[in-house]
Amino acid sequence: MQSLPVLTKDLVMIGGGHAHALVLRMWGMKPLAGARLTLINPAPTAPYSGMLPGHIAGHYTREALDIDLVRLARFAGARLVIGHATTIDPVAKTVTVEGGREIGYDVASIDIGIHAQMPDIPGFSEHACGAKPLDVYAAKWQGFLQAVAEGEAAPHVAVIGAGVAGVELALAMSHALRDRADRQVHLIEAGDDITARAKAARGPLRAALRDLGVALHVKASVARIDADRVVLGDGTTLESRFTVGTAGAFAHGWLQETGLPLTPDGFIPVGPDFQVQGHDGLFAVGDCAEMLHDPRPKAGVFAVRAAPVLARNLRAALTGGAMTPYKPQQDYLKLISMGGKRALAEKWGRAVTLPGLWRWKDHIDQKFMQKFRDYPAMAQAPEPRERALGGEAIDAVPLCGGCGSKVAPGSLSQALSKLDQPMPDEVLTGPGDDAAVVRVGGAVQVLTTDHLRAFTEDPGLSARIAVNHAMGDIWAMGAVPKTAMLSVILPRMSATLQSRTMDEVLAQVSAFLADEQVALIGGHSSMGAEMTIGVSMTGLLPEGTQALTTAGAQPGDRLILTRPIGSGTLLAGEMQGRADGRDVAQLLRGMARSQGAEARVLRAYATAMTDVTGFGLAGHLMAICHASGVSAALDLEAIPTHPGAEALADGGVRSTIHGANRDAAPVFGAEGAKGLLLHDPQTAGGFLATVPERDVQAVLEGFAAEGRTAYVIGEVQADSPSIYCR
Repeated sequence: MQSLPVLTKDLVMIGGGHAHALVLRMWGMKPLAGARLTLINPAPTAPYSGMLPGHIAGHYTREALDIDLVRLARFAGARLVIGHATTIDPVAKTVTVEGGREIGYDVASIDIGIHAQMPDIPGFSEHACGAKPLDVYAAKWQGFLQAVAEGEAAPHVAVIGAGVAGVELALAMSHALRDRADRQVHLIEAGDDITARAKAARGPLRAALRDLGVALHVKASVARIDADRVVLGDGTTLESRFTVGTAGAFAHGWLQETGLPLTPDGFIPVGPDFQVQGHDGLFAVGDCAEMLHDPRPKAGVFAVRAAPVLARNLRAALTGGAMTPYKPQQDYLKLISMGGKRALAEKWGRAVTLPGLWRWKDHIDQKFMQKFRDYPAMAQAPEPRERALGGEAIDAVPLCGGCGSKVAPGSLSQALSKLDQPMPDEVLTGPGDDAAVVRVGGAVQVLTTDHLRAFTEDPGLSARIAVNHAMGDIWAMGAVPKTAMLSVILPRMSATLQSRTMDEVLAQVSAFLADEQVALIGGHSSMGAEMTIGVSMTGLLPEGTQALTTAGAQPGDRLILTRPIGSGTLLAGEMQGRADGRDVAQLLRGMARSQGAEARVLRAYATAMTDVTGFGLAGHLMAICHASGVSAALDLEAIPTHPGAEALADGGVRSTIHGANRDAAPVFGAEGAKGLLLHDPQTAGGFLATVPERDVQAVLEGFAAEGRTAYVIGEVQADSPSIYCR
């Protein structure tokens, strides 16, 4: 039997900066056996700063700037934790993420960039934004352009700081507003002139500012920023409905709370090997770091050049190898965008503007981004020389995680049909519904068990979703969850990593259960081939009520769904590197969110209810039809889908169990991508309830009061069990 390498070391990378992105790509091409890799970043994407002026000017879409960290993490075999790091404890070797989640490390690296916020200027925090973080600035700029287009804002802009970044962005914004005769773009500089590195560049840049109508204000300080103006120190008022700060590169304030050594300006001092002073095994790189031995400007080119050295040194720290010093170049080529598709090249004190420079810059930028659009196919395990018949067809479909790896409904039904066992009188419902119902003394108890093959490298998130998924069975029966037992299978790992992983799992599970006032009363743990989380739960029916089953639907009832479908397709697409990381991140957030509020609203009105999980919407609706002796008519257009799911379905992405689900619950008249998604297995899916027509409005209002959405997707009809789209 082949065994996977034992996991023994945790490498945690904080921030998705350019250097870290390149290191992750290198790691995917040459992983280190026994090392577990984690990336922590506030968003599922990381923007590339080199293309920002082009985006602001309108040459690139917002998406063109983004490195998809979900896809990159999948390629690198890493887990992605989405959230802001809030502190680092270099002694305990832990990173805390917003919400209080702690992640332990053996080796860590920090690449969180800088910001350009200027809170010391009165009104800046309320009425302006910094050019960094880039994603925040870009989003606000697009909102401003929309407001201008709709006549809600005047096209008046101010930029604070006439360094290269300020000049580029002033030119870019003026270019974007070039069709507005009433545009005003102001560039404010405290010094005598724009501050390009080479004096030779200042003349061409000033000329470009004049050509695009940008007003340059030198020897000017900002006294105050209002919603519609910037007031200068001499009392001059400049009209501005969009003010951006570029005058300075500031360290993130939360670093002050870490206990790390910092420079007077708040940056992390590192040596030639990028290790933080006094902390072996902790590295920092990019703009957040300060190379005291060889200071360099805050420029992306140094982060890109640093990546191979950082990759070698991280590997050395994990394996006990020797460190490699980084020797930065003395100067670098700076290609400066000039609003339109023009650029200026600056190096060695010289500056030129030539036809074709913008195309050259675009080529360089696109070449960098292409590294994160198409990943090389990695070597696969060799095919067996000889195999039993039938194996090739099964192996051709990758095994999904979550409910995408369920036993096929036909196979399960066939096995259950052979059960022949007496049921005690206390058992009110047995196999076949979402959960079993048992009378114990004067109480009616609802019991369920579930487990999920991991679909993400994040054990804490997997555990949270698994608990939510299992709790859906209790809620679907109209019961109140009371207790849970947890079963955890970890990949083989060292005792230290076992402790860290169990800490994360139990922290996430206990937090979710506490919110629903459910007690964790026990469980079991072991190691195996892969991460699997199992949950057994009990609930109690409120006194005087009966269990909600799949058997109560009546003709005329409306079908209500509480969550979009398509999670199985999205997760399959993510596994194949074809899903958009933003869509995946949004999906996982939703899967981890409790549905207790929805269940409590539906409990008062539903005649039948189930949760939509592994057998897909069609499969679980067919269960209601069979149990209730009715048919169902679906309004295909009314059925919500997760963003990105339909495009992936159109592109041929299917979950492992999709075909078996389709065969078990055919839907007449189902066409297109949405028709395919009717058979898509859902993990932590929504509820499907039948509700009398007279109560539908009350349900919708109840959901709205909870800040949730319900979807009316069809109707129950008096016919033999079947489903069709109308």
